[in-house]
Amino acid sequence: MSNAIEFRVWGRNALFTDPLTRTGGEKCSYHLPTYEALKGVAKSIYWKPTLIWVIDEARVTRTIQTRAKNIKPLSFEGGNTLSIYTYLAEVEYQVRAHFEWNQHHPELAGDRDPVKHMAMVTRALAKGGRQDIFLGTRECQGYVEPCRFGEGNGTYDDVAELGFGLMFHGFDYPDETGKNELHARFWRPVLRHGLLRFDRPEACEVRRFIRPMTAKRFDGRRLRPVAAELAAELAEG
Repeated sequence: MSNAIEFRVWGRNALFTDPLTRTGGEKCSYHLPTYEALKGVAKSIYWKPTLIWVIDEARVTRTIQTRAKNIKPLSFEGGNTLSIYTYLAEVEYQVRAHFEWNQHHPELAGDRDPVKHMAMVTRALAKGGRQDIFLGTRECQGYVEPCRFGEGNGTYDDVAELGFGLMFHGFDYPDETGKNELHARFWRPVLRHGLLRFDRPEACEVRRFIRPMTAKRFDGRRLRPVAAELAAELAEG
């Protein structure tokens, strides 16, 4: 697939927060990365509103382990409070993703140049991404580099199947759905031989309405065409 990338992402900690643990103030991570978190990593590597990143699959290469930390988050009443956050420790994933055109932005049709966008993605990935990489939350710094998906040995290569129950998948944003509503999606992931094959967003059957939301619109004055962007990068070396 000419619009696909494969990359390795890793970090000391990750917090793919289970929504059920948010209300008590003591967050706990899912054991697997969410679609939304990995989509955020792909967008940190390279993103423009012309395209949408689709996460196809991820490979868990290290042992799933947790680490509890004492945290002092800000309190709504002022000052700080004491909480215990449960992070994933020493994580590493191989990810395969591809981009598709955002059909809900017809005003950006002139920017749909797959060759130039792919050239930009490749350059950005080789440099470790355009923006900082986070594994779920801002305090969990991550790192990326190109890889060949499936290479090397993984902890769960010989484990036939592991189920993880109902889990958050991602958000349906108005600029990607065409509806002036924000929804949360859920699915039931199964890890097979270390591989996590994600359902496409439209295939997720469990959804929850969150709130009304409108999409942002773009025009030529607010968006630099990819051709000009690539030319500038090549000129800088």
